[in-house]
Amino acid sequence: MKTLLSALALLASISIAQAGPKEDASQVIERWSKAFVNADLDGIVTLYAPEATMIGTLGKVVMTKPEQIRKYFETAMLNSRPTDIALQSAETLVIDDNTVVLSGLDTITGTMKDGQPYTSLGRVTFVLAKRAPDWKILHLHRSPLPK
Repeated sequence: MKTLLSALALLASISIAQAGPKEDASQVIERWSKAFVNADLDGIVTLYAPEATMIGTLGKVVMTKPEQIRKYFETAMLNSRPTDIALQSAETLVIDDNTVVLSGLDTITGTMKDGQPYTSLGRVTFVLAKRAPDWKILHLHRSPLPK
């Protein structure tokens, strides 16, 4: 019995240890989505690497500094309150053990500052990299889905 329990514990630890880059990066995207919907500015910003770049949905410049990314989300959260973000279709490309690209189509729903509901269909690409010991967002680009 003790041997069986030891074997099960070993198998469990192996399966946990075998979570790969795709799964690790997906967890970052899940945390990002949760922070976004909860309007958790600090939660979003801490997921980005210091050298991250970003082009937001309504962005007109490539942001290259953490304070620019923070300001973008701060302004976005003042003007609209997201209530849900969902990936309808996404593909994950594992470049190597430390780099993952996720591209897909998403829908963001929420309420504008004036109380009007909104739905934003978009195309999104995240580039994530392992920065010991955590995974960080190196780049985010989101643009409206053409009609």
